[in-house]
Amino acid sequence: MRAWHVTAHGEPERVMALREVEAPRPGPGEVLVRVRAVAVNFPDVLLARGRYQERPELPFTPGIELCGEVAALGEGVTGLAEGQRVVGSKIGVMAEYATVPARAVRPAPASLDDAAAAALTIAYQTAWFGLHRRAAIRRGETLLVHAAAGGVGTAACALGAAAGAEVVGVVGDEAKAEVARAAGAGKVLLREDDWAAAVKRDHGGADVVFDPVGGAAFEGSTRCVAFEGRIVVVGFASGEMPTVPAGHALVKNYSVLGLHWALYQQRRPELVDRAHEEFTHLAEEGVVRPAVSEVVPFEAAASAVQRLAGGTTTGRLVVRVAS
Repeated sequence: MRAWHVTAHGEPERVMALREVEAPRPGPGEVLVRVRAVAVNFPDVLLARGRYQERPELPFTPGIELCGEVAALGEGVTGLAEGQRVVGSKIGVMAEYATVPARAVRPAPASLDDAAAAALTIAYQTAWFGLHRRAAIRRGETLLVHAAAGGVGTAACALGAAAGAEVVGVVGDEAKAEVARAAGAGKVLLREDDWAAAVKRDHGGADVVFDPVGGAAFEGSTRCVAFEGRIVVVGFASGEMPTVPAGHALVKNYSVLGLHWALYQQRRPELVDRAHEEFTHLAEEGVVRPAVSEVVPFEAAASAVQRLAGGTTTGRLVVRVAS
């Protein structure tokens, strides 16, 4: 089969190579998936650069979420069937076939095509756990979403709106503002403007902040977070990991909450199952619809990851592996 490999650490387009390798076989508790589509995520950029929380031994296959069909079941796997269309998550799926732990494989929503289904798991699970499990968002609260036109940002806008929150998005330019509005943001502010002052002036502060950016986004959020507000730290797409100002959190009575979704996959998979069931229901109602901006061929995967690294994309980039 063909698989993409990261051969060294560096910029994705320079270190990713398409290779011919032996197709894997599923071990006990694993599922072999014939991959149809793989969504590109910022962790793919960090994996290529050697800056992700996990650092697989070189060379390794990137890609962390897919849509495909079950090709074979490993020993002890139940509840899935060969030929079933599924979604799944694991490092190493940017390939024509991939083995995935059965606990990380779930039925693909019938209402979503392969590209949209491939883009469902990471973004929507991250947004759902950030908003509901960590921040316990409530109807009527103000939700501030950074990078609101990106993959996880659009998911946070959609789920925040579905929860009855007043969603305020922050984006880099007017073109991205339209994407955030379409995803569910009632108001969109530009990153270059004084968005923190606008949130304080117009909303009295943000009850919940969803921050996958870090750096100046986090610093500004501490200035406009409301009394008993919650800042959910999702990632550091800016490349800057801020220091949590403990004294400032004390005097303003706000919380800073970390979210590493993969830990829920490992430690509380039943919660992930429950969220996936909710997404399937919301997808049938048209509430959940991953914002896929472009589908690229398998051979263009490295350039797609590089484009995401450049910060100019909106919505989700998806790599089509097979039809």
